[in-house]
Amino acid sequence: MVKAVVAGAAGGIGQPLSLLLKQNQHVTELALYDVVNSPGVATDLSHISSPAKVTGYLPKDNGLELALKGADIVVIPAGIPRKPGMTRDDLFKINAGIVKGLIEGIAKHCPKAYILVISNPVNSTVPIAAEVLKAAGVFDPKKLFGVTTLDVVRAETFVAEITGEKNPANLNIPVIGGHSGETIVPLFSQAKPSVSIPSEKLDALVNRVQFGGDEVVKAKDGAGSATLSMAYAGYRFADKVIRAAKGEKGLIEPSFVYLAGVEGGDAVAKATGTEFFSVPIELGPAGAEKAIDVVSSANEHEKKLLQACYDGLKGNISKGVEFAQNPPPAK
Repeated sequence: MVKAVVAGAAGGIGQPLSLLLKQNQHVTELALYDVVNSPGVATDLSHISSPAKVTGYLPKDNGLELALKGADIVVIPAGIPRKPGMTRDDLFKINAGIVKGLIEGIAKHCPKAYILVISNPVNSTVPIAAEVLKAAGVFDPKKLFGVTTLDVVRAETFVAEITGEKNPANLNIPVIGGHSGETIVPLFSQAKPSVSIPSEKLDALVNRVQFGGDEVVKAKDGAGSATLSMAYAGYRFADKVIRAAKGEKGLIEPSFVYLAGVEGGDAVAKATGTEFFSVPIELGPAGAEKAIDVVSSANEHEKKLLQACYDGLKGNISKGVEFAQNPPPAK
């Protein structure tokens, strides 16, 4: 019995993500919440022949409370998408407020749920979530995740194009740091099986992993951002969390977590000088069971990338903490 909630279910990421969760055999109840259209999305999905019972909720009539009550896992893709010329930073003010409100609801109605934050900018929205949960006295660092899986998925795909690997999912490439631009650091030197990237292609490959979102925004010509690939990545991570909760062992995926609250996180915090960082996380019934320190094994090229990552990340994190502690007055 697993109740999964998608907050922002009617959006470009939310709809395909909800579709993927509907076909997950572990999910018995799927609650969809959004400010518009969620009942229609829920009715549409409810006709699919898989176990999950689907319900849709709007803000009226205590919709958020009803959606969240009894939830085991809450996935949050809510927020506005990036538009051409807009940085992830531009999204901050709008999406920060949306995430803050949703986390306040989670703190009240399902504080023990696994929380998966997709809403950009993840480098700031996850610290906001942590501060809100701390203020409510229900913060469990092992159950709060920033979803950075899209960076991993892109790295697998782009490397496969270079190496000729037929199935990109056969590659295991740690992508660490944060989830925007230079804070994204792919560790190709630690790929399993090992990969050989021609030196003349390395910088372009790193840049493509870091700024792959821009590629999609440009290709969609103002009509959207990376929604389908993000939904796939969000589902891939959610599925692993659900399977780990059910007792499956050996499930590891990078995620942006509060290091001090996860076993092994102290070593990463010491190496990076940051409170939050994405490293491979061993998942289990408690959530983030262990943070795996891959930072100390980075090669010289990767260490230079990491330095830029740390500088950007610290500012992003403090921005999120500041927003949560001193939110702008409501208009």
